[in-house]
Amino acid sequence: MSARERYLSLAACLLVVTGLTACSSEPTDPPSRSGPAGPVPDGLDTYYSQQLDWGACAPFATSETASRMFQADGIECARMTVPLDYEKPEGTTIEIGVLRHKSADDADRIGSLVLNPGGPGASGMVSAASIGRGVASQEVGEKFDVVGFDPRGVGASEPQVTCLTADERDEDRASDSEVDGSPEGVAAQEQQEKDFAAKCAQRTEHGDDMLAHLGTRDVVKDLDVLRSALGDEKLTYLGYSYGTRIGYTYAEAFPRNVRALVLDGALDPEQDLVESLVAQGEGFGKAFGEFASWCAERADCALGQDPAAATKAYQDLTRPLIDNPVDVGGRALSYEDATTGTIQALYTEQFWEQLDAGLAELANGQGQTLMSLADMYNERGSDGQYATTQDAFVAIRCVDDPRVTDKQEILEAQRRYAEVAPFLDPGTEYSSARDACTFWPVPNTSEPHLPKVDGVPPSLVISTTNDPATPYEAGVSLAKAMKGGLLTFEGTQHTVFLQGDTCVDEIGTRYLVDGELPEEGARC
Repeated sequence: MSARERYLSLAACLLVVTGLTACSSEPTDPPSRSGPAGPVPDGLDTYYSQQLDWGACAPFATSETASRMFQADGIECARMTVPLDYEKPEGTTIEIGVLRHKSADDADRIGSLVLNPGGPGASGMVSAASIGRGVASQEVGEKFDVVGFDPRGVGASEPQVTCLTADERDEDRASDSEVDGSPEGVAAQEQQEKDFAAKCAQRTEHGDDMLAHLGTRDVVKDLDVLRSALGDEKLTYLGYSYGTRIGYTYAEAFPRNVRALVLDGALDPEQDLVESLVAQGEGFGKAFGEFASWCAERADCALGQDPAAATKAYQDLTRPLIDNPVDVGGRALSYEDATTGTIQALYTEQFWEQLDAGLAELANGQGQTLMSLADMYNERGSDGQYATTQDAFVAIRCVDDPRVTDKQEILEAQRRYAEVAPFLDPGTEYSSARDACTFWPVPNTSEPHLPKVDGVPPSLVISTTNDPATPYEAGVSLAKAMKGGLLTFEGTQHTVFLQGDTCVDEIGTRYLVDGELPEEGARC
């Protein structure tokens, strides 16, 4: 799915396995039992009682990043069995990959801190390996096992969602057909989207049945099985970005099983795809403005010394790529790749130097840095292979939200998006092409709504003032909906907890350990 589709055609969110047990389309032997922790839904005792068989993590790696991270000391991995369809617990089973970094103090251990980094489609195992190592000597790492799981269809979980080959994704990225708003261009784009949906169903094991059960509705059921398998009576959870949706959906489904929820970089639970898209565009627009102001203070800024002129300078650099991509070692830097690389860099100020360098290169007819940033976003390894994150992203969003099929609504959304993020306006006629979800072979299983959280302990919501991907107001709305506390972080980045900010980390730690919420109006 192209970046243009993801941000401008309403599929936006908001980021080789060996030695593993293969999934089976037949019922498997029951997982070994240890006795469940906490309540068990009818008919699921076998799954809730299973004993996880912890071992080395290296065999679970499905990407270059995972291969590096899974060599770390102090981590162990396992595979958890769950039903593909919870309405048919005696039927087909699938496997969920799990990683934990054990607490440093068994005597004072509280339990497990289960986390998910969002996406949707990002690896919770990779995230837990990184965060677990980072907090090992901190109170969070002393009090909790840091646990990450790859949601069904993602990463080390089996089967993976599989849609495009590496060559097909390279070809998709190199093409800028999605900016062609002519009738012929729209027809070609919709055929491409239809083919994508068909390939997902054909190439993913269990086909339509797997695609129908990928959504957050089913992921939170897996999460409750994991809670029990870890031996926790109640769940302590940290969700970033789209992972906040998993958190508040779990709270609604299992209100009595929640101990604590930290929701960082929140999605607004009431926003539909169009409103979420426009709000996200506004976030990227603000982040680009912050970057432009930072860059203008540099004598050699690629966009010049006037922040007010930065949008046009950026457009002048990137729009020519639509007709004349830049060769990068035999690959073509397309307009899509240049804007995707920019978006990757806007997620955190740490990449602003790299973005400025990439734009300066582009001014000289070169594109290596922007291509590298786009490869990072798309999780393309040095061997040319991709993680399946982008395939999973589309598949999950297509069952998590009602599809948008009205072409006038699509055009209006793109117009509004261009108003709030003009640097991403390609300057071409907007396309009314419907995205892959329109042609998805199974219906959606969820829709936006305020979660019902009666009986759920107050959550801690962290929202960043200039978050490029999940706008600040979404966090304000979620904190109110969850009847919890709001911590405002003043900065320009996407998510912040356990990433080195002392103020945020101390407030979040006090909540996780002691259940202490910050005072109203708290800011860092």
